[in-house]
Amino acid sequence: MQTIKRLVELREAVDALKNGGKRVALVPTMGALHQGHLTLVREAAKHADHVVASIFVNPRQFGPNEDLDAYPRRMAADSALLEAEGVAVLWAPTVDQMYPDGYATNVSVSGVSEVACGAARPGHFDGVATVVCKLFNQVRPDVALFGEKDWQQLAVIRRMARDLDLTLPKTDAIIGVPTVREASGLAMSSRNQYLTAAERDQAAGLSAAMRKAIAAIEGGADVTASLSALNTDILATGFLSVDYADLRDAATLAELATFSGQPARLLVAARMGAARLIDNMGLGGN
Repeated sequence: MQTIKRLVELREAVDALKNGGKRVALVPTMGALHQGHLTLVREAAKHADHVVASIFVNPRQFGPNEDLDAYPRRMAADSALLEAEGVAVLWAPTVDQMYPDGYATNVSVSGVSEVACGAARPGHFDGVATVVCKLFNQVRPDVALFGEKDWQQLAVIRRMARDLDLTLPKTDAIIGVPTVREASGLAMSSRNQYLTAAERDQAAGLSAAMRKAIAAIEGGADVTASLSALNTDILATGFLSVDYADLRDAATLAELATFSGQPARLLVAARMGAARLIDNMGLGGN
């Protein structure tokens, strides 16, 4: 596996990988890898001849007083994991390489960026859209893979690719991979490292509470009442607060006050100890 930190060298390496019409898949990450990330890498290998993974802790998607400095960084361990999975290239740019002196461009995606995590973390999805657009232009992958655990992020990236007429990867080549969960049901996340052992046990109650709410809504219960009960159930498991618990259209993220079987997602963000955890689950066959 090649580990590359400069853009000119990345482009040479990708050109070599694509020689002879070979396909390249991109798996963007911020490092602190877990089985969820490695599942993305394994799925990527099914869609392309070579896999490029990136590790970049993107400062533009962290707001004031968020955990940029504390965000776990384990480059040596992460590199070993990616090499063991057969990744061809690890793209690990510095902040200066990604945002050189005088950098002044921002990608903002209206609508899907402004609700849920976008409302709770203003500017977050501008940072996501900007860095992912740059990664697509840098690597020029045929296909890119993202975890469905951050459903809103996936919706923002697909909308950006569609609106900007990106050709590599095209919108339909931006693949969402189902959330990987621990045996307890807790969605795997790099931020789970912030949890104590006791908090980790309590946090497992989030997915159970979500499944209970989904069963109620799909069974015909009132959406507003079901979401209110979900908030109560989440706090009862030991979470300190609930940022949001919303039922939204799976594609547009428009809020749904009623449910009649259409593709939808239940999106939740809640705080446990030092961690802000997000999760989502599908309804209506989504």
